[in-house]
Amino acid sequence: MLYIAGFLAILIGCAHSFLGEKYILVRLFRNKNLPQLLGSDWFTKRTLRFAWHITTVAWWGFAAILFLFASAGQNSQQGVLLVVGAVFLISGMFSAGFSRGKHLSWVVFWAISAICFYAAIYS
Repeated sequence: MLYIAGFLAILIGCAHSFLGEKYILVRLFRNKNLPQLLGSDWFTKRTLRFAWHITTVAWWGFAAILFLFASAGQNSQQGVLLVVGAVFLISGMFSAGFSRGKHLSWVVFWAISAICFYAAIYS
């Protein structure tokens, strides 16, 4: 059953990113009344885009955790810490990449990632 739940989490993440990009974000970005941060709406658009897609990354991370729990004999704590570390690493990459480092959430995401990886390796 957990494999089915994990597979559904992957599917909903794919649908969320694809359909959200096609039907919500593109249409939203045509609006000329978006807040202008740092001198233009560029930062606003990039922040909305990476925040939208980070949701998908999180759901895929949950799918990986479900797959771990479905697999007998795994060290669940270490596996979950590695998945959480990877999710925050990727979230930091999205934040840093989409905003070109201007949205400072990447610093916190990478700190969380490093702590999780450290705990997985040394606990």
